[in-house]
Amino acid sequence: MKFLIVGLGNPGAEYAQTRHNVGFKTLDLLAQELGTTFSLDKAVFKAEAKYKGRQLVLIKPITYMNLSGKAVNYWLQNEKILLSNLLVVTDDISLPFGTIRIKGKGSDGGHNGLKDIEAILKTQEYARLRFGVGADFPKGRQADYVLGEWNADEKTALQGRLEVAVAAIKSFSFEGLSMAMTNWNNK
Repeated sequence: MKFLIVGLGNPGAEYAQTRHNVGFKTLDLLAQELGTTFSLDKAVFKAEAKYKGRQLVLIKPITYMNLSGKAVNYWLQNEKILLSNLLVVTDDISLPFGTIRIKGKGSDGGHNGLKDIEAILKTQEYARLRFGVGADFPKGRQADYVLGEWNADEKTALQGRLEVAVAAIKSFSFEGLSMAMTNWNNK
């Protein structure tokens, strides 16, 4: 079985340590654990690895967050991966920092990356792993917050929470969506 695991973020050093790039950071850790590295290929950084007999195609679109859909669609088609084997990893301001929530479908929740993916794929029926980044910002300052860097407390706890997200991705690819949700939501 083949899976497409997508980490959402923005390319460039100025975004590397921001909350909005937690999808990229999660995939970086997953690639490290699986002993693979990313290389540039058709508008994404791409890595491939095997996990318990499953083939994982990891991509980090470099089209900026708001234009992620074309890259996701291209790699689904190019790799002949079923929509049911797609998992998108993204930040979520509606969840407290470090909270992991896997869902098999749902709205974009105001997230522009998910909004573009849904528009291109013409469905909300794909799995996503939402990584809580909290909502500690004044009204109207959401963009500054998600494009801001982690605070000191978040930086201290981030590695452990990324490890949980990686374990949830592995569970999704090996045990399936239902078991991943049961075992990893809110852990």
